[in-house]
Amino acid sequence: MAEEFSDITAAFDAYACSMSEGRYFDAHEDVEAIWYPRRFEANDEVLLWKGFINAAVSFELINRGKAKPAQIAWQTYLKYRILLENLITPHKELYVKIEALIHTRRLECQNF
Repeated sequence: MAEEFSDITAAFDAYACSMSEGRYFDAHEDVEAIWYPRRFEANDEVLLWKGFINAAVSFELINRGKAKPAQIAWQTYLKYRILLENLITPHKELYVKIEALIHTRRLECQNF
């Protein structure tokens, strides 16, 4: 469990750094590394990761001038974001910070 906790924390620390620096493709990759092996699990935490990945994808698509696909990715983020509210995990504080970062980036995004 300690190693898993470290992996999740490291992935989301990298995600936060990438998002803050506007490196949205990298942010997507940072979390996909932990999500991909677990993508078929029926687990709200893993689904939340999928949402966070889609938020980063949405911002990357905006940067590439692809508004329609960006909106589709954003809707996927919103679909899974609601899972945070009732999620019981030792990582909840981390995820709340990530959600706040995403919200801030969304407000800063001129083309959304």
